[in-house]
Amino acid sequence: MKLKPLALVLIGSGIAVGSANALGWKPADLFDGKAEKSAIGAPAAAPVGGVTTPGNVNFRSIVEQYGPAVVGITTEGSATSAAVDLPDELEAHPFFKHFGGAPGPNGQMPQDRLPAQGKGSGFIVSKDGLILTNAHVVDGADEVTVKLNDLREYKAKVLGTDPATDVAVLKIDALNLPVVNIGDPGKLGVGDAVLAIGSPFGFEQSATAGIVSAKSRSLPGDGSVPFIQTDVAVNPGNSGGPLFDANGAVVGINSQIYSRTGGYQGVSFAIPINLALHVKNQIVETGKVEHARLGVTIQEVNQTLADSFGLAQPGGALVSSVVPGSAAAEAGVRPGDVVLSFNGQRIVRSGDLPALVTLGKPGDKASMEVWRDGKKVDLRTTLGAAKENVAAKDAGTAVPKGKLGLAVRPLTPEEASASRLAAGVLVEQAAGPAARAGIEQGDIILSVNGKEVKTVDQLKSLVDKEHKHVALLVQRGESKIFVPIKIG
Repeated sequence: MKLKPLALVLIGSGIAVGSANALGWKPADLFDGKAEKSAIGAPAAAPVGGVTTPGNVNFRSIVEQYGPAVVGITTEGSATSAAVDLPDELEAHPFFKHFGGAPGPNGQMPQDRLPAQGKGSGFIVSKDGLILTNAHVVDGADEVTVKLNDLREYKAKVLGTDPATDVAVLKIDALNLPVVNIGDPGKLGVGDAVLAIGSPFGFEQSATAGIVSAKSRSLPGDGSVPFIQTDVAVNPGNSGGPLFDANGAVVGINSQIYSRTGGYQGVSFAIPINLALHVKNQIVETGKVEHARLGVTIQEVNQTLADSFGLAQPGGALVSSVVPGSAAAEAGVRPGDVVLSFNGQRIVRSGDLPALVTLGKPGDKASMEVWRDGKKVDLRTTLGAAKENVAAKDAGTAVPKGKLGLAVRPLTPEEASASRLAAGVLVEQAAGPAARAGIEQGDIILSVNGKEVKTVDQLKSLVDKEHKHVALLVQRGESKIFVPIKIG
């Protein structure tokens, strides 16, 4: 498939070497000043007297002190090739774009498996070998190798990944390792100096610097992460590397770039470190990540909508639908409500709400202030559980639990009506074999090997009967296609 010039895309900053790229990702305690401190954290690298412009920061000192805790990551695995090119008129079709190619003569997707190597970055957070990186860096990897600053190499175990936040935790068998110092994203301000260290294009221990361009940035498809936007040069291979503040403390994990060319163009994004540590702690303690769920569909409030609802100014999150039986439904949230605050935190933009909910846990109490019929209303509820979205790892394997690596749920009546379907189950998360075959969040599974799927249990039963391959009929938007999957 030819690359289209000036095609604006959000991409993960991982790099794949070979004929296939399997490093895309799918894609908060909103800078609340409660970031976890590293148990082995060192003092600030270089006092700067409160001045954090690039010209007044001792970047050399930061690199010398914390560069040894930054690692290079190489993954070995396989990826699917698309042997048939699309006609020019179909190249931009979103269904084929995401599945990686056009169907072959028999109507099925080509599924040749080819060796693929990926490269990324990471950083050590404990002396006994815990490492943070991006989930998309290790997605689909059969083998992960970590290279230290002193050129030692270790095979790494993937303790777990969380696709919802793009955070992964690795472990290597080593002691007395250098570690980073953990900072507080809540103290960052727009214009503050920041530094990235990583392995862009495989060039190890490369440092780039810039400033914070914006905070709490919500990106399409990644509403649960309040990204730190910077102008630091981040390129393929930087994925998973640390973003340091002016005092040498890690405030984020470099994750994505916004680009028309596939390369750096002055806009990059980092996952706040306090969100990453929230995920890390759950993976280390339980082997999985649980995110809370409110159960609403929301949209931005512009000036026109603010005027329509009688708000003094645009702000908050407008509720367009409520999932029956959800925490929001139990609280009495209605379509047309504008959520103004969540647990006392003001909702400035709609993306603030899912970011705050993500850092809660199922069973947590939550309070909301909503705007309804021209006045404020206080509501309370208990948060529900999002579908499991962590791929827990066993030693020596990168295949998630379950044969397909899917988390699915029944269609709501509204979703079934909108999709004009009488049956099917909705994909909430895809990992492992299903993700590698091209299944993604939002797809609707209609059948397994030609047998109609009406319930989650029926899908599980049909898949459990198979041992090698299944063919799923999937609907995405208005398009339907059979996708063959090799069972894990």
